[in-house]
Amino acid sequence: MRHPALDSLLILQDRDSRRLGLEAQIKAIPHETAEVEKKREAEKAAIEASRTELRELETKKKLLETEIGSAEQKLAKYKTQQMSVRKNDEFQALGHEIDTTQAAIGVFEEQEIGVMLSIDEARLRFQNGEKAHKQIIAGLEERLKNLRERDTNLRAELKAAQQTVAEARQPLPEPALRLYDRVAARHQAVSVVPIRGGKCSGCHLKVSSEVETESRKGENLTTCDQCGRIVWFES
Repeated sequence: MRHPALDSLLILQDRDSRRLGLEAQIKAIPHETAEVEKKREAEKAAIEASRTELRELETKKKLLETEIGSAEQKLAKYKTQQMSVRKNDEFQALGHEIDTTQAAIGVFEEQEIGVMLSIDEARLRFQNGEKAHKQIIAGLEERLKNLRERDTNLRAELKAAQQTVAEARQPLPEPALRLYDRVAARHQAVSVVPIRGGKCSGCHLKVSSEVETESRKGENLTTCDQCGRIVWFES
């Protein structure tokens, strides 16, 4: 024999389980959203890092161009001065400055060539990388959109589920509701379970003979003396 409130309790438990499942899904969305946003920002940062590398190389190239231009002006000045001097030591000194400046220009030009090659490589990496990163970002943006839509839909489902829970509570007498709420606060979605083979199917431990006897009678709502769940005898 089953307690008169048992069927209503099982219905309530089923609807509560649905409600709890929806609440858990909604609760998980902010964490999942944060993870997706973190990945999106990492992709954006990768694009910016590649862009920064390219800009730094271009800046370096401009600085070298400035150095070369300055050195060439100095070289032209030395050559002009050398043509106007009369003393041999002054001529040789200017010749030394010319040689030193020409050598410096050669070093700068070699560095410039190296930087230009690096710019070409960095630009190619940036272009290819930017395309790949943007594709990933687009996918992550779509994921975020889906998560927002999912949150909206789940909240609508939760509202409906809360209504069904409220409806399922109405037929139950107050003592049965108080007992259910107390047990559900501890065990949530698994609060009302059958006894099978002398064991509570919630905690899987053997119940006492008194609990099994009371559950067979069905005169009162009986709880497992191991875990406290509401139990009923499954014939």
